[in-house]
Amino acid sequence: MTAWLLAGLGLVILLLAGDALVKGAVNLSLRVGIPALIVSLTIVAFGTSAPELIISVNAVLDDKPGLALGNVIGSNTANILLVLGVPALLSVLHTSQCNTRKTYLFMIAASVLFIALAFRGTFDVISGAVLLAALTFVLVDAFREAQKHRKANAAALLAEPDDPEEVEGADPDMPWWQIIVFLVLGLVGLPLGADLLVDNASEIARRYGVSDAVIGLTLVALGTSLPELATTVMAALRKQADVALGNVIGSNMFNLLAIIGITTLVGSIPVDPGFLKFDLWVMLGASLLIIPFVFLKQDIGRVWGIVLTGLYLVYVAVVLT
Repeated sequence: MTAWLLAGLGLVILLLAGDALVKGAVNLSLRVGIPALIVSLTIVAFGTSAPELIISVNAVLDDKPGLALGNVIGSNTANILLVLGVPALLSVLHTSQCNTRKTYLFMIAASVLFIALAFRGTFDVISGAVLLAALTFVLVDAFREAQKHRKANAAALLAEPDDPEEVEGADPDMPWWQIIVFLVLGLVGLPLGADLLVDNASEIARRYGVSDAVIGLTLVALGTSLPELATTVMAALRKQADVALGNVIGSNMFNLLAIIGITTLVGSIPVDPGFLKFDLWVMLGASLLIIPFVFLKQDIGRVWGIVLTGLYLVYVAVVLT
């Protein structure tokens, strides 16, 4: 029971520290003159993925690479099936009105690239360099698209050329001392929370006779998907389907390209054969399931919510048995 409590405490610290780091970094960047557009495309994206990144880095340093890889694969599967499924049970996601085709294709391409690199047997520095190069391409493309969008709406932007309040975590009136407190809490809390979660998740794995990879795919992956789930539930209730779908697609791309790409810089990650036979294909299959919502102008209704959530529960049951 102690291991479960400490793992839960580690997860809570991680999520709170990640949120604090985003708020501190965003407001520091805006204060020193970095445009809100750049902040939203880079700092917010990296900051919201900080818990997963720190967990993966800690797992590799602690010689538990299965947990690192399982966290990413399990999180991506949970993001599609659970993070889109549960909100659809509460309110219809009107994804027929969203234009996410390009970013969705990028996500599928990132998934295929990730699986191809996994069949090399190890994610090493070479694999990491390929993933980070792909990430750079995606970020540059996103920046160009954002600039193009701003130019197309130049008349509206003359009155408000760069509104920092549009950026997640931004508060134009936040005092310097508060920015520093958020940064310190984030930088101290992330490694502390990751240590607690990784160590106790591994203890739980040993106690129940399952591998670190399985714990990464289930307990850790589900925990680190909670922020995305909370964001998507709120977006569904506010009828903001574009936020819900965009959040999932962006998070999945970042998990594959950034987290494993950066983690390979601290150590190689051998690929468990089970991932190659089953989990990677479930991740890709889950990603392909949302084609009707991206390309065929369908909404994610309650029936789909039941299907997606049910599939996730079946997947977890299969992994644990």
